[in-house]
Amino acid sequence: MNKPNDNPADPFKKALAEATKAMANEPELNVSYTVDPAGMSNDAMRLPQVTRRMTRDEVLLARGTADAYAMRIRFHNESTHARYAPQGEMARSLYESMETARCEAMGARHMPGTASNIDVKIRNEAIRRGYDQMKSSSEAPLAASAGYLVRHLATGRPLPEGADNVMELWRGFIESQAGETLENLDDKIADQSEFAKFARKIIADLGYGDQLGDDPDELDDNQDDEAEDNAEEQPDPDSNGEDDSDDEQAEADAEQAQEQQQDESQAQVSMDEMADEELAEETEMPDGEAPLDPPPPPPVSEADPDYKVFLDANDEEIAAEELAEPAELERLRAYLDQQLEPLKGAVSRLANKLQRRLQAQQNRSWEFDLEEGILDAGRLARVIANPTTPLSFKREKDTEFRDTVVTLLLDNSGSMRGRPISIAAICADVLARTLERCNVKVEILGFTTRAWKGGLAREAWLNDGRPQMPGRLNDLRHIIYKSADTPWRRVRPNLGLMMKEGLLKENIDGEALEWAHRRMIARQEARKILMVISDGAPVDDSTLSVNAANFLEKHLRDVISMIEKRKAVELLAIGIGHDVTRYYERAVTITDVEQLAGAMTEQLAALFDTDPRARARVMGMANMMRG
Repeated sequence: MNKPNDNPADPFKKALAEATKAMANEPELNVSYTVDPAGMSNDAMRLPQVTRRMTRDEVLLARGTADAYAMRIRFHNESTHARYAPQGEMARSLYESMETARCEAMGARHMPGTASNIDVKIRNEAIRRGYDQMKSSSEAPLAASAGYLVRHLATGRPLPEGADNVMELWRGFIESQAGETLENLDDKIADQSEFAKFARKIIADLGYGDQLGDDPDELDDNQDDEAEDNAEEQPDPDSNGEDDSDDEQAEADAEQAQEQQQDESQAQVSMDEMADEELAEETEMPDGEAPLDPPPPPPVSEADPDYKVFLDANDEEIAAEELAEPAELERLRAYLDQQLEPLKGAVSRLANKLQRRLQAQQNRSWEFDLEEGILDAGRLARVIANPTTPLSFKREKDTEFRDTVVTLLLDNSGSMRGRPISIAAICADVLARTLERCNVKVEILGFTTRAWKGGLAREAWLNDGRPQMPGRLNDLRHIIYKSADTPWRRVRPNLGLMMKEGLLKENIDGEALEWAHRRMIARQEARKILMVISDGAPVDDSTLSVNAANFLEKHLRDVISMIEKRKAVELLAIGIGHDVTRYYERAVTITDVEQLAGAMTEQLAALFDTDPRARARVMGMANMMRG
């Protein structure tokens, strides 16, 4: 019988942690449970939280996640993995996905019970990412499909709901390109080095061989050959047979050798100069016969090397003050303040609340659910409601407030015109001032296009004969309202630009998000937070009329996946009347623009909150605000 103070989930959590350590063959592994995303780092593993209720879904997901991570630890060697890892983004995603599938397949062979547990984890991830709703291969991630196919072929097990859909969307293509290579899967699965070479071969078969980088085995062979050549050239110290006791003769020989080396160096410099001259002459050869082909241009998008842009010569990244005269910005700012006068009181109260929470985090934080310490009065109500509930104590602890930068990326599309853009602007204004008072740097960016219906890019496409599938077919306009290093008082009028007639046009979210991410990655702050505010999916009529219907949406998903996978930037989104939870892992949807101020402040405050339950409550806003 459990004691009154026991959490009924504790025995299960302890048993699962011990079983996980045993399966992973890591007795010192630190296993914890959290409402934050599950993951692994060094000798620690974070599993999904199991509450006192111990629902069936919670238990199965925790077991499946634990088994998957345990198999990764047991059958995966990080140095071997890094040795064969490709350089390109798409190739690396394929490589990672197939290695994960290999570890899980090995677990199914050696510990059959793990297979059904891991199926639950796969199903949960697939449903959460919307894999079950995808209708074509252009929507589905190729890397995930390849990993699922490898797991399916290696274990012979059917895949869970969602995962099977994504696998089948790409299966025909993968088997047509890499079918012969996949026939050798069973021979490679147990040896990580052999499987890494096997995975690189599949990546090449699928058309991403240019992203593999150098073959590490060939590099080793070349290094061995060079070492042997150097060993042959070294004189044998015992072959001389003479006693070199004449110091003067030795010094003379050394000087002569030094002079000879200098002469050889000068001769080498002269030969290099001659070679440069000859190369310059060769590059001027007639008939276009260059000695070397020029390197291919870098891909437009790091998230999706296949993403195409027809013409980017007219794209612009521009400061807000360059799009209007100072007098006009002041007038627009005054208009913005006038429009939002009724909201200022509520927004200011939220800003004060956010500031108090952030400043409190700068100085202290609390540990909760302890067996001793200060009685947690905030949890007494549950004890009164249920006397068997144990008392909860808390303890104050010092924390280091990490150096942080926050970027607010605002959708400046035409559909935001009116009240949505006004409230987005004033919220960005208040949050920037609030965070600045807390020594958190803030950057405010906006994205739209320079023209409706394609602009100069479409004109160039028409003049070029309307080639098929041209890619993005409009001119981007990325606006910097406030850079992170600029004090707010200097750029206060800039947000008034959003009130300018004719500014808000189309929205190409994927490229804007990738642009904001690149700006953040280049900064030195330890913590980087990117908040996106949008009211819809990416829409550009010029682009979508001559490309696949999901061309822009797929690119947005690819960019989000890249950012969330790299974890260098914490990404969250707020959708105004639009369900952004189908794109972003951490997202809130609001149905009324009046809720935007509260959503923004609560989301940011939660990111700085050390209490995981507080973060969970805020992230649960998505369900309450929808509909």
